[in-house]
Amino acid sequence: MSGESGRRKTLTGVVMSDVNDKTVVIKVERRFPHPKYGKMVRKSKRFMAHDENNSCSMGDTVRIIESRPISKLKRWRVSEIIEKAK
Repeated sequence: MSGESGRRKTLTGVVMSDVNDKTVVIKVERRFPHPKYGKMVRKSKRFMAHDENNSCSMGDTVRIIESRPISKLKRWRVSEIIEKAK
């Protein structure tokens, strides 16, 4: 798998929901300057990710990696927990 990870996209976000079994909802926020006015704009998007061991909890900061389709909405896997929620 280590050879494949160079091609796969990775994102970092915060766990919004861990209610479902082996699934977490991750909110990924990106910041960029407004094209015309230059003010920093924040946009967020939610991704459903596969969490095999149910190790993530709400508020955790995690890194997710692109994977094959696991279900109708899940196309990402949790690769590591960067920071546990306090």
